[in-house]
Amino acid sequence: MNRLCVLVLGWTIAASAVAQPVLLQPQASEDAVRQLWQLLDYVGVDYAGAVANGSVTKPSEYAEMQEFSAAARKRLQELPAVAGKEALLSKAEALESAVATKSSPTQVAGLAHQLADGVLLLYPIPTAPVKAPDLARGGAVFAQQCVACHGAAGGGDGPMAAKLDPRPIAFTDRTRASERSILALYQAISQGVSGTSMPAFTELSDADRWAVAFFAGTLSHDAAMRQRGAALWQADPTLRSRFDNLAALTRSSESALSAALGPDEARDVTAYLRASPSAVQGNRLSGVALAQSRLRESLSAYRSGDKAAATRLALSAYLDGFEPLEPALSVRNKALLTQVESAMLAYRAAIAGGASEKVTTGASTIESLLVRVEAELEPAKADATTAFLGALTILLREGIEALRVVVGMIAFLRKSGRPEVLRHVHAGWIGALAAGGLTWVAATYLVSFSGANREVTEGVSSVFAAVVLLGVGLWMHQKSAAGRWQAYLRDKMSNAMNRSSAYAMAGLAFVAVYREVFETVLFFSALWTEGNGAALLAGLGAGAVILGVIAWILLRTSARMPIGKFFSASSILVAVLAVVLIGKGVKALQEAGIVSAHPIGFVRVEFLGIYPTDETLLAQVIVAAVALLGFWVSSRLSARAAVSAGRA
Repeated sequence: MNRLCVLVLGWTIAASAVAQPVLLQPQASEDAVRQLWQLLDYVGVDYAGAVANGSVTKPSEYAEMQEFSAAARKRLQELPAVAGKEALLSKAEALESAVATKSSPTQVAGLAHQLADGVLLLYPIPTAPVKAPDLARGGAVFAQQCVACHGAAGGGDGPMAAKLDPRPIAFTDRTRASERSILALYQAISQGVSGTSMPAFTELSDADRWAVAFFAGTLSHDAAMRQRGAALWQADPTLRSRFDNLAALTRSSESALSAALGPDEARDVTAYLRASPSAVQGNRLSGVALAQSRLRESLSAYRSGDKAAATRLALSAYLDGFEPLEPALSVRNKALLTQVESAMLAYRAAIAGGASEKVTTGASTIESLLVRVEAELEPAKADATTAFLGALTILLREGIEALRVVVGMIAFLRKSGRPEVLRHVHAGWIGALAAGGLTWVAATYLVSFSGANREVTEGVSSVFAAVVLLGVGLWMHQKSAAGRWQAYLRDKMSNAMNRSSAYAMAGLAFVAVYREVFETVLFFSALWTEGNGAALLAGLGAGAVILGVIAWILLRTSARMPIGKFFSASSILVAVLAVVLIGKGVKALQEAGIVSAHPIGFVRVEFLGIYPTDETLLAQVIVAAVALLGFWVSSRLSARAAVSAGRA
């Protein structure tokens, strides 16, 4: 027990949390969302052809703009109620009013595109093909289905064009082409265009419709533009990160891109990528794109009867695709992060349980959530304030976890009259910080830590610390009862602490701190790639100062506390910390696929390590039960010893 008793004491910081059950957005009809988006895009692109300088230039087209803006508001009203819908309705009313008052095309286009993006954020739908389309196939289908109206070169001058009212769109029109996205073309091909001769080509496969959309999107550009765009693409890594998946390309327009690159560069890059979508697909899949790809592969494997492959691919969707995004998403939208984690856990549980309907529904839910994640992590949303607050909160969250252990160890040694052993504790946590620095270098410049490695490291270290702390808590409670700490201190005051025990303290200090440092380093490494390095460093510095103040307060409090009360209170707080850590450890091992997971309807309180699965809660109940039983036994034994001593 001598080695165990000197391992660690922890002070648990009191906290309260209001746990909220995970609620997913109601599902809207995909067709309804697509039709609404198409209406808004049509207004955004074609309004400029109806109004100029506050006057109507084409009455028939202006009437369409009025009709479409009103229809968009009504269709938005019919969609399910979700958080944020009221704000979208306000924007829809503003758009309708702007059209009615003949506002500038720039203003109307901005309102329409903002509203369209907001609709996809609240009511996510697939907005890209699974793989890069074949433009040769797109050209062949265009020649078969589209030339009669749109012409061989896409100029809107096909043999039937003169007989149609309104005339077919000229894909070569540079003004309109700059506003139009590939997604808009795909929607028009799939849904048709109300009030025109454009039908819905539902007989074409989804792959063919995407191929035609991409082909039509190239008709306003020439070879010189594409060549310059290819050079820009190869030379600019920031540009490649902007288009790291096909959805980013299909939803982008030349006009929107020009705000970041300039008109000429935006034109050339758009020309190249629309003609060579495989360049985007060839970007190594990562993040949301990888998660989506693995998820679809998992669902396909499950439908073919291969549950093992389905489970493996589902784990890859989380660990390799989504998990690296957690640091940035945690800063920007913690609730969405929790939703994705819970949905992916439920999906894997459904695969294990063989519930086909739940598997299909779960995959659809995750797809929708991943679309929201992609929108949430847009580069434009990465600002200095977000980076500062993210760095500050991450450091405080992880740092307090480490302080609870290290400060407790220091307080214990001071109370025990063993200041000479403090150097071992200090060596442990300083070594952990140094190892963290090396981990930063490795994670940033040398290797990529997989999600599985990260979760296993966190899980194993948490479980180890929980077991040790449980033992220490029981020992502390035993020593606190009936003044037995006095005999312990007399013994320790007359015998030097042996070397192995001191080394054990150093080792545990290292493990306790490195667990949190490892997590912090990986979070910071991910955030560092988004820029705002100065803000991150400022948040790091502010967090370090706050942690220093917290440590000072805890040490001052423990120094003034009577030794008996210190032992008694510490035993309880250490046991609580063990319960917290065992919950976090099991949860991390679940995410790594090492421990099974069976979600249940229960609250989630991350600070206390409470997660709504059978396994995490059972582990916490077991640890808590062992602690309570140990406290009861030690109290009974101490009471009997006191009675015997009184009789003697």
